[in-house]
Amino acid sequence: MLEIRWHSRAGQGAVTGAKGLGSVIAKTGKQVQAFAFYGSAKRGASMTAYNRIDDKPILNHEKYMRPDYVLIIDPGLAFTDNITANEKETTKYIITSHMTKEELVPLIPSLKGREDRVYVVDCFTIATETIGRPIPNTPMLGALMKVDGMFDIEYFKNAMQKELKKLPQSIKDANMIAIQRAYDEVK
Repeated sequence: MLEIRWHSRAGQGAVTGAKGLGSVIAKTGKQVQAFAFYGSAKRGASMTAYNRIDDKPILNHEKYMRPDYVLIIDPGLAFTDNITANEKETTKYIITSHMTKEELVPLIPSLKGREDRVYVVDCFTIATETIGRPIPNTPMLGALMKVDGMFDIEYFKNAMQKELKKLPQSIKDANMIAIQRAYDEVK
C-alpha cells in the first residue's frame, strides 16, 4: 500500500489535490482513499490530508499511517508540524520552498540524515506565475509525479484535465503548465 500525507493550511488546496490524485488513480482500477483531518475550518488553519493507494481493498480508515510520501505545501509547517511522524526508513519528503535543499534542510532538525529523501520545489511561485493565485496543490502533484514516477507526466496531465472539467479552459491550461513546471523544477 502506498500512503501519502499532505501538510497544508486550509485554503491551499491539499484536500482538492488529494481528491484529484485519488480520482486519477481510481480510474486505473486501483483502490484509493482521499480524506482530510483538520480542527477549525478557518482559512489558514493547519491541516493534513491523506491518500492511500493499493491494488486490494483498503480496509483501514484511520488517519494513522506510515507514509511513503510527505507533501509539505506550506513551508512554515516544515518547522512547526511533526513532518517525520510515523515515517518509514524510505519516506520521501517534498517541500514547497523558495530555498534550495542545501539551504532548507539544515534549518529543519527533524530532516537531518534524510537529505537524500528530501525534494524541494517552489510551488507557490509556480502557482502564482501560472495560475495567478498562490494555490500550490497542482504543482505539488507535478513534483510527486517526478519523484514517484507513478504516471507518465503527459498521461497525468491529460487525466487531471478531465478532473478539472468544470473550470474554464484557461484555468485548466494554467494548471497543466504548473504541473509541468513543478515536474521539471523539483530537485
